[in-house]
Amino acid sequence: MGSWLTERRLAKVGSRLKSLRAELAVIDEQLRHLGDDADDQAIRALVAETAGSSFEARSARGNFDNMSRHRVRVVTEIAELEVRQDELLDAMTR
Repeated sequence: MGSWLTERRLAKVGSRLKSLRAELAVIDEQLRHLGDDADDQAIRALVAETAGSSFEARSARGNFDNMSRHRVRVVTEIAELEVRQDELLDAMTR
């Protein structure tokens, strides 16, 4: 019975890891675009020297920062799940 439960938990962890890794790939792609956009907006703000362009630059940088924080959370969860997966695999070999 314990082995069945361990296998089920292992399958759940594996499924979640697969999902998070796919999400991480999307996040990385979005970060590249958000970073480029933030850099472009910052240059425009310097050239235009208007309040509107400064707001857009801050907004673009904020979007990039938010996505970066989200990436950190996803990477942290992946690391935690990998540890849990190792624990479950160890439990199966006992």
